[in-house]
Amino acid sequence: MRWPIRSRCRRHSDPVGRGVAVVTVTDQELPLRGGRVIVRFMTTSDKSDNAPDEASAEATGVAAQDWATASADPQYRAAVVDLLGALAYGELAAFERLAEDAKLAPTLEDKAELAKMASAEFHHFEQLRDRLTGIGEDPTRAMEPFVAALDGFHKQTAPSDWLEGLVKAYVGDSIASDFYREVAARLDTDTRKLVLAVLDDTGHAGFAVDRVRAAIDADPRVGGRLALWARRLMGEALSQSQRVVADRDALSTMLVGGVADGFDLAEVGRMFSRITEAHTKRMAALGLAA
Repeated sequence: MRWPIRSRCRRHSDPVGRGVAVVTVTDQELPLRGGRVIVRFMTTSDKSDNAPDEASAEATGVAAQDWATASADPQYRAAVVDLLGALAYGELAAFERLAEDAKLAPTLEDKAELAKMASAEFHHFEQLRDRLTGIGEDPTRAMEPFVAALDGFHKQTAPSDWLEGLVKAYVGDSIASDFYREVAARLDTDTRKLVLAVLDDTGHAGFAVDRVRAAIDADPRVGGRLALWARRLMGEALSQSQRVVADRDALSTMLVGGVADGFDLAEVGRMFSRITEAHTKRMAALGLAA
């Protein structure tokens, strides 16, 4: 499975002015041909070593403005509302899924750990919900466009056992987290601070690595099955993302320079290269082949 490193991308106009980020990929070995990429499934954070550090360079443009100033641009405001709506429903779905996965936990200790993580995800949801309310938006309305796609993804990737659930949370969700960290570097200071806070690690990363590696050590055959599962997760995520971005493209302009301090097309390629490298490192940390 390869992520687009040498991709042909184009910007999608959005007459409505609200959406999540979209990149059209036309020449890569993906399960989705000509598909639009990027979806938020959940926010288990495992920050990539290569992720851009928003504090490492002097901020300019929108990234140097606060929300009050940046939101004067209606297209930027609409893009942020969609971003927060997608993140909020992702957090709510994460809470539900972790609570459900706890039923598969083999020990009481594991069950308690997942319950703790679920609680952290719900707190993240509350932060996003309160932020949407605080800027005069209806949180439910902001989340609704993303419900069908995210629920569809989780339905198609329901884990059959404890280990598959851990891999899904750690590998699959972290890919989305990496993307949103990239976007966060180009947001206004207030929104960036919130987004990075809700992407904060709930403890799932270290927990998943410990449990999965122990299982592989006990039975090496498990590794092959979980590696295939991780590849399937990526494919399903890309496929379901089409539904998310079908008619909501506002953040695509942020990706390629239409709003805020967007990426140019060369930077889009470098961004996906960084995400790919981070994914490979996570697979290695689990003891799996990418």
